[in-house]
Amino acid sequence: MKQKKNTSYKTKAWIIILLLPITITVYILLIIGWKELQRIPVVMEWAESIHLKSFSQEKLDIPEEYITIYKEAEEIYGVPWTLLAAHHRMETIFSTMDPLLSPVGAEGHMQFMPCTFVGWSHPSCSGLGQGDIPEKDKVNPEIIAEYGGYGVDANKDGVADPYDIEDAIFSAANYLAASGAADGELEKAIFNYNRSDKYVEDVLYFYHLYESQLEALQSASALQTGKKDGL
Repeated sequence: MKQKKNTSYKTKAWIIILLLPITITVYILLIIGWKELQRIPVVMEWAESIHLKSFSQEKLDIPEEYITIYKEAEEIYGVPWTLLAAHHRMETIFSTMDPLLSPVGAEGHMQFMPCTFVGWSHPSCSGLGQGDIPEKDKVNPEIIAEYGGYGVDANKDGVADPYDIEDAIFSAANYLAASGAADGELEKAIFNYNRSDKYVEDVLYFYHLYESQLEALQSASALQTGKKDGL
């Protein structure tokens, strides 16, 4: 019985040894064959259509209505608009948080502490930055300029309001630029925005995600343009 078992193992081993070169040969022939097939115009067009289809399925995980505002803020402050989107995603999940007020007092679409928005030199500012600032002063551009805050009246309506989406995003861009983001010091700027290593890690995750999605969309657009132009 043992002899038959040993014979069976030896037979299987010899079969594997004999089949291995055949398998490798077939694999190589398949690679060569596919390369040759790709030179056939019909096959080339089919492969290209699949490639374009995969790119066309790429999308930005960012609400479209905010992208123009991010880009306008980038033009003025030099902060990557995808970084602004990442902060917006982290702070209020693109303004879907209700209410737009945190338990510690951070306000608006981009969650500014009042003292950061109005200015830490305000006499009531200390601690976490809630301050005791009158509501009318919180949104007054002249008061903000006086106390060195980062609040911005982006839409030129006479108030700098953290609950206004344009004002909030421009104010965030202003703060991030002053913290180094416009000069490429992203980690430093993100940490200044919220002093947590985990926060930095999370914002960078979304920033790199949006950058990669944007790159894929740009590649798809370039391929489609090249195809239309017959390139």
